[in-house]
Amino acid sequence: MLCFRAAFYRSWRTQSNPRARSRFCAAALVVATATACGNGSRLVLTQQVEARRLASDVRFQLSKAADASNTAVMAVTDEASSAAAREAERAMEAIDRDVQALQPILQALSYRDEIRHLDAFKTCFVGYRALEADILPLAVENTNIKAQRLSFGSARDAASAFRQSLDAAGRSITTKNTCCVEALIARATAAVLEVQVIQARHIAESDDAAMSQMEKDMDASLAVARTSLDGLNGLLPPTAGRQLAAAADALERFKATNAEIVKLSRRNSNVQSLAVSLGRKRTVTAECDAILQTLENSLAKHEFAATR
Repeated sequence: MLCFRAAFYRSWRTQSNPRARSRFCAAALVVATATACGNGSRLVLTQQVEARRLASDVRFQLSKAADASNTAVMAVTDEASSAAAREAERAMEAIDRDVQALQPILQALSYRDEIRHLDAFKTCFVGYRALEADILPLAVENTNIKAQRLSFGSARDAASAFRQSLDAAGRSITTKNTCCVEALIARATAAVLEVQVIQARHIAESDDAAMSQMEKDMDASLAVARTSLDGLNGLLPPTAGRQLAAAADALERFKATNAEIVKLSRRNSNVQSLAVSLGRKRTVTAECDAILQTLENSLAKHEFAATR
């Protein structure tokens, strides 16, 4: 600006005619005004571009957060769930930073509609965060998956050991009580198998009343297995004592593992987190995204008007 003033003064002094000096002053005023307006337009354009960038990034980070949360819910290992949950948290933190940066720019531009859209998103995002605060901790627990692993792991091994021990004990059977022994072995084996079938249903169930009924059925079946095993003790010869003891030990292991399965299944972290993800969270995510789409469209109109 100082350079402009010096050049103006030198040029003005070269004009000898007063009318020429007057015309020169008017021209110089136009140039100075245009320069000032040009600087202002560049600032506005810069703010508009940054506002659009931030709004676009908020929308991208929202999609990233939702996808990461869904991955955490569907992951089959604690490590994968935890990693996805951390990614979702980082995306939500990025949204907070973008919103904080976008707010003053919209205020500087006096964009009332866009400020209103951003405020609406902030309100919607509070609800989104509240849902994620419930979903992510549950997803990381993976209790249903852990219960399933126990059912197909330790519980199945104990059930197999129980059946094998009963079969070995049955081979010492005498002709007199063959039918009774075979009936008791079949009854005990079927009772344990019934518990295994109910375990799978219990792990997938979300209704408390239904789970309570399943637990009663499992307890009844375990009682049948125990009673049948006790009945065999009085029918088989002493040579079957070692196999019957092994069967009793396997039944206790199965019973203890079943209790742990029920405890984990009752927590229902995977079922609950999946239900919220497929229900309310999907709706809220769509609402937040729609608001951001409106904000982006509104900002695009302003930029077109400024650069047309």
